[in-house]
Amino acid sequence: MQQVLAAYRKMIVLTQNEAGLSSTGQDEVNRVGQQLFHENQERINKIDDALASLVGSQDPRRFEAVGSLLDVVESGEGLYDADRLAFRELMQSLLASVAKDSSLPAIKLHKRISEDVDALAEIERNYENEIRAVFGRFETRSITLKREKWDSYVAYLKTLYQRDRILKDYGVVLPYPAKPEPPNQDNSPTAQKEEDEIFGKGLPRKTIVLTFDDGPHRRYSEEIAAILKQYDAPAVFFSVGRNLGTLDAHGAARLNAGAEVSRKLKAAGYVLANHSFSHAQLSKESGASLKAEILDTDTLLKAVDPQRSALFRFPYGARNKEGMHLLADAHLKSVMWNIDSLDWADPVPSSIADRVLRAVDKEGRGIILFHDIHERTVKALPAILDRLVAEGYQFAGWDGNTFRVSGGAHAAPAPVARAAATGYASSWAIVVGVDGYPKWPRLQYAVRDAEGVGQALVQKFGFAPDHVVTLKNEQATRRGILAAFHDLVGHGGTSGLQPNDRVFVFFAGHGATRKLSSGRDLGYIVPYDADPENLASDAIPMTEIQNIAESLPAKHVLFVMDACYSGLGLTRGGANAAFLRDNAKRLGRQMLTAGGTDQMVSDGGPNGHSVFTWTLLQGLGGKADLNGDGLITATELAAYVAPAVASVSQQTPAFGSLPGSEGGDFVFELPEESEFLNTNTAQLSNDAIALNTKLDAKASAPTAPVVVKDLQGGEQTIKAPAAVPVSSRQQAQRANDHGLQLYKEKQYAQAEAQFTEALKLRPNFALAANNLGFVFYKQDKFAEAARWFENAIKMDPSRAIAYMNLGDAYARAGDGEKAKAAYKTYLELAPSGAGVGYAKGQIEKL
Repeated sequence: MQQVLAAYRKMIVLTQNEAGLSSTGQDEVNRVGQQLFHENQERINKIDDALASLVGSQDPRRFEAVGSLLDVVESGEGLYDADRLAFRELMQSLLASVAKDSSLPAIKLHKRISEDVDALAEIERNYENEIRAVFGRFETRSITLKREKWDSYVAYLKTLYQRDRILKDYGVVLPYPAKPEPPNQDNSPTAQKEEDEIFGKGLPRKTIVLTFDDGPHRRYSEEIAAILKQYDAPAVFFSVGRNLGTLDAHGAARLNAGAEVSRKLKAAGYVLANHSFSHAQLSKESGASLKAEILDTDTLLKAVDPQRSALFRFPYGARNKEGMHLLADAHLKSVMWNIDSLDWADPVPSSIADRVLRAVDKEGRGIILFHDIHERTVKALPAILDRLVAEGYQFAGWDGNTFRVSGGAHAAPAPVARAAATGYASSWAIVVGVDGYPKWPRLQYAVRDAEGVGQALVQKFGFAPDHVVTLKNEQATRRGILAAFHDLVGHGGTSGLQPNDRVFVFFAGHGATRKLSSGRDLGYIVPYDADPENLASDAIPMTEIQNIAESLPAKHVLFVMDACYSGLGLTRGGANAAFLRDNAKRLGRQMLTAGGTDQMVSDGGPNGHSVFTWTLLQGLGGKADLNGDGLITATELAAYVAPAVASVSQQTPAFGSLPGSEGGDFVFELPEESEFLNTNTAQLSNDAIALNTKLDAKASAPTAPVVVKDLQGGEQTIKAPAAVPVSSRQQAQRANDHGLQLYKEKQYAQAEAQFTEALKLRPNFALAANNLGFVFYKQDKFAEAARWFENAIKMDPSRAIAYMNLGDAYARAGDGEKAKAAYKTYLELAPSGAGVGYAKGQIEKL
């Protein structure tokens, strides 16, 4: 009963103010809402059968048990009057079951249920005026009516559920609204022709087709037919096969009581049509199961009426190419709709009527979707038909070939191409790490820092491995380091360093500062073989680094020094909105250091890195893309790294431009992540996550000014450049990449939000759909995960890992057969894949 109420409430939240959505959004809301409704009908039917069985038993406690259930409906804690309408049809069925027992307890219970049904009818009457203002005082009965507004009720429901959350749980993220396109001016007969399916938009003006889904119903179908007869209105009844009967082992029809209802509808002149066997979402079915859904019901309909119509309606309107081909082979025609009554969601007959009439006014013609399994539809229908007749509408019937007229279709715009970004011809790097000093205190992580930075340059940013010179420990002598620079300077010729190239220099090791006789500080980097007693001759002064920087024939050079020293005056550069264009014209010589004079480098970062290099790598991983344009400038990197490192250590990183710089800014272009999340995706350790949480707390807002140190200990304000304009496709990719980052930090809610954003920007983004599914999977929401893995496969059927994920989700949800099918598809797509052994093991286990 709680699940019935929850689904009922979700349907109301979904469909409130749906007119404010785009047509695509309305379609998705209706599809998910109908799915919720049909799942709820299954629950209600089970409860109905269980109650009928209980009341019909001879258990002496049966009336006490039913009384306890009535207590909940009448006075359950937290129930609004509108909530109780979720149980109205159940109460009516219970009333009929109890009426069959003539014992005194049954008679008393019958009276109580009758009063409850009357109270529910009064609740409905009051809601028929949208709770006009406030309930008046009504005489007390078993269900005591409260004073409450419909708006208050809906507001309360929205504190429990959100439309976007409900849709996402059912595998739907609504995209951002597209820019309006010019209206279609083509009113020719060709434009009005409906080829493969009938939607109703091509009907003549003021022409309506009435259709009723999901029956036959033992009570309401015939009541609807009687109302239609009064208005001489034809209609089509789309039947669910299992409501008509079953097929035996030889494929012969075995009809039930529902078939007799259909025969009466046919005898009264109404058209019988096919609505699948089980009301499954056929867009997700294929092969024998899809064929059975269509053809088994056709067999049952032919047993009811050999002249059954050739009309078919896909449940939820969800179809695929295979389903359409099967219809063609079976000589069946798909009939959709363009006006949805939402009678499956709305409990108020007058509200249903108002919605239909407003939609008819807007459309001017069309096919209306009703359901013949609700009392509310029975009540709404006369008001709708009265108004349509009064306004001169005609009701069209199926004549065996057509509804007399037909209409057209749409296509999605092509994605926007990505613009060129950084404009570098080639990328070069010198990476140095020294921790095994013979004459200086040993460091623990400098070599690992250098290796980590070198890997990031090659694997993430596309530096050619032969363009990255790595010097570790005894290789990093004074002579070795200077030789690497001089080789780079002298790397002339067509294959060497060019004016449009960039150079990245990373040093992890000791730094030192010496005060000159003039009083000025001079900083040094300390090579492997330096003697503390001979610093001036053995170490490499910053003045020499400056000279090297100016001599490099490259556009942009960035030095990142994971060492602490002072003694280098820096100049400040600026940025403007035309950043990429102007940046390409200006030389850039910049430096980012780990700290100042007499500060110790903090070696205790995660994964064997110093705090500074760990933060640097996190920044290069995407966190330093402060303006979200997919580019990380040296300025953005400093704006992220400097305050973050200072917040978690005793270091004060410094940043600025070297003499000779013309204000250019070194640029990293973030690659597009392509990882489909799966069980093998590594996540960060707890200590890494804890440190990142502290670092991110100090992260700069987009384009916000940041105060950092210069190497002489002064303060300077830097500001990230304005974001480079990007397409929605690029924005979607950045959101996905950010979600991947958050997933690895186990921030599941935030990761979910980013993958959702990616799908809003790019609705057919298979990577984001899979990754959203895996976030659900990681939180043990296996049904929701399966829906998103199915979406990913629908968008990109070639992705083997998505089938593996789908198999895992089905297995954890307890659906072994579907899990096996998914694993088998994985094996077909990736016969040599890394997960072959796992998939085979899972199949055997299931």
